[in-house]
Amino acid sequence: MTIHTHLNDGIPVCIRRVRREDETRLRDGIARLSPQSRYLRFFSGMREAPPQVVRTLVSPDGHDHIAWGALRSDLADTPALGVVHAFRDRDDPDAAEFSVAVVDEYHGRGLARLLTAVLLMDCAREGYERFTVHVLPENRPALALARSLGAAGVGYDAGISVMEIDIASALVALRAEDDVPGLAAVFDQFADEPLGDGPSAG
Repeated sequence: MTIHTHLNDGIPVCIRRVRREDETRLRDGIARLSPQSRYLRFFSGMREAPPQVVRTLVSPDGHDHIAWGALRSDLADTPALGVVHAFRDRDDPDAAEFSVAVVDEYHGRGLARLLTAVLLMDCAREGYERFTVHVLPENRPALALARSLGAAGVGYDAGISVMEIDIASALVALRAEDDVPGLAAVFDQFADEPLGDGPSAG
């Protein structure tokens, strides 16, 4: 399924499940991140992610690993603008590790919230109840996003803030957002998505 919506400035985007054939797009997207953004996302300034990391990121199974990406739909090469992931916690199957990354030039346009809304709805269908997110204290945008979703701090791990997000409460908060107009299309289109429409094998 592909969800068609737009950023706050009207740029059209499509949001769909990540596929194995997205590997080149993912590599290009990581390369387009600024060194600071790569550090905040991966806790490393590496320009290229290790091959095994990339393979994992583009191999969601739709159950224990859920991933959606946003593409700019008005450009011929439909470049990747951002991606969001949830990895199920092996010790707590009701919880998942949550992460989101957006290419720097698209920061501040509502994309992180659009991606997060899709992920939250998909994870709710899969029976998840909570997200755990690890955020560096200096990553103010990520902290602001997490707190807007009702995140509560649950501790620190090697200097990294650990926060927990209740999925049902986060969806209520996002539905009440009035400064990201593209969210309405996301909620409407996802509601029409058939159950069991899993990711393409690629």
